[in-house]
Amino acid sequence: MININGSLIQSDKASLEITNRGYTYGDALFETIRVNAGKIIFWEDHYFRLMASMRILRMQIPLKFTPEFLENEILEVIKENDLFNTAARVKLIVNRGYGGLYTPTSNAIDYVISASPLDLGFYSISNEPYEVTLFKDHYVAADLLSTLKSNNKLVNILGGIFAKENGFDNCLLMNSNKMIIEALNGNLFLVKDDVIKTPPVADGCLKGVLRTQLLRILNELPDYKVEETSISPFELQKADELFITNVIQGIQPIYKYRKKEYVTIVSKRLLGIVNTKIRLGS
Repeated sequence: MININGSLIQSDKASLEITNRGYTYGDALFETIRVNAGKIIFWEDHYFRLMASMRILRMQIPLKFTPEFLENEILEVIKENDLFNTAARVKLIVNRGYGGLYTPTSNAIDYVISASPLDLGFYSISNEPYEVTLFKDHYVAADLLSTLKSNNKLVNILGGIFAKENGFDNCLLMNSNKMIIEALNGNLFLVKDDVIKTPPVADGCLKGVLRTQLLRILNELPDYKVEETSISPFELQKADELFITNVIQGIQPIYKYRKKEYVTIVSKRLLGIVNTKIRLGS
């Protein structure tokens, strides 16, 4: 079952009008959300990121779009898909109304909520090899729009095709200033000695929800110095550890980049802390 503007519809009966602006112009945002046993993980961060993104795109936020309303809509989809007692991936898409490229008929918002099962209720780290490379065919603009979770993901898509064709598990993206900003599907963290770096939002990286959570956690750990600062490609081979974060997979360590192999000490420690927070509901 899929929720389209508040109506539950069978997945195979759902349809999209050809004039939908998300389809025709990429005029849409989305949130990818993890739900564990009927509890939305990091819901407050997801909600406020969505609201801030809608304001940046000058979308008209419906009065009914309260945290409670959207939470209930998500959980209704979870229940209707028999996913309430397991782990699930939820995708919430919002798009502006209909009309031409420069003249939308209205600023009203449509929304769609879908859900699918996940294998594990908590995050885990695989010991399987995970190798990345740089994607140099296209660059991401270092501006505010790049930080939004919009449905314009051509650079990520082309990077994914490049990775598959060349035998890599992921690619690292660069901005127009040739700075590393993120992976294809998540934020990047770099560890060197006791310093942990992650690219700043000003460089054009996605303002990831798990990134936000980890920055809060790291600021409370006296063992590390945390820096939101630009990362050059030359730093990658000097690092002790690299890992990718997103709310579905959790923390994905990078085991190899070129000839450099990395440890997983910090990523495993942080994963344990994140899973504890989820269990405790904090």
